[in-house]
Amino acid sequence: MANIDNISRKSSRRLRRYMPHIINVLVWVAMVVAWWVVLTFAVDMPAEYKLRHSTDGLRAEYDKLSERYDSLYVVLDNVVRRDENVFRKLFESNPYDLSSDVDDKRIELHEGLVGLSSDELIDILANRIDDAERKEHDIVYAHNELKYHLSNETLSIDCVPAIQPVNNRQLTLLAAGKKPLINPFHRAMREHHGVDYLIPEGTAVFATADGKVKSLSEKNTSHGKAITIDHGNGYETSYSHLLDIRVRRGQEVKRGDIIALSGNSGLSFAPHLHYEVIYNDTRVDPVHYFFLELTPEEYQRIIRISLSSMQSFD
Repeated sequence: MANIDNISRKSSRRLRRYMPHIINVLVWVAMVVAWWVVLTFAVDMPAEYKLRHSTDGLRAEYDKLSERYDSLYVVLDNVVRRDENVFRKLFESNPYDLSSDVDDKRIELHEGLVGLSSDELIDILANRIDDAERKEHDIVYAHNELKYHLSNETLSIDCVPAIQPVNNRQLTLLAAGKKPLINPFHRAMREHHGVDYLIPEGTAVFATADGKVKSLSEKNTSHGKAITIDHGNGYETSYSHLLDIRVRRGQEVKRGDIIALSGNSGLSFAPHLHYEVIYNDTRVDPVHYFFLELTPEEYQRIIRISLSSMQSFD
């Protein structure tokens, strides 16, 4: 019993002797852990700082581009709406929809019809046939009305500029459309008031409608050698940067007549023809006046070509 008490007393004395050291060790460990936590969460190491801030510049640039995209989208949407309004006023019809929304609607319609029964499909088909017959009746009535008005019109359709001024059946010669484009001489965006055909010098240029030669320009002006034809009813057409003029002022011309040879005169970046359509003293997009020689598919294609151009040639 005495031995046990002695051992207990010795253990207590040993524990009291080492306790301060143990407490010091624990305190130091706690301080090291706390310091490590502070360094980890409050202070970035050089590598961590580099990784953390490597995308700051990209994020700021992305924010700027997003703001610019939003503003450009608003402007573009406004331009599209204005263009559609102008199209409706000039042609009294809705413009073609060249977006992919039509295809999406077709897919959606197909998916909606897949799950229907035969009786439901028959009812839908019968309703659509009735709608088609009513629309056919309306179209026939409108066609007869149009024939009546055309028969009483003093101006023939031959006086509307309705073909391209050069032979472009493959639709490969149109190089610039009517829109803001980079001017090759000023290297800045400027409104391009017509369309440019990139063709060799000496290519035949046609009158796009019946009319009378209003003016000729043989001087070395910015448009070079040029012709303006008055077609009546508010329509005029102009042909610029010519090599040789084959008509005279006041001469009557017919659609398809060769009036000039294309060239590179005036302020021209390369041999080409600059063609404009003027309606009631306003320059309109000539692409919308090629309807006599283009199918609807070709019309959509040439519009896309016109919109894809980035630089004019004059």
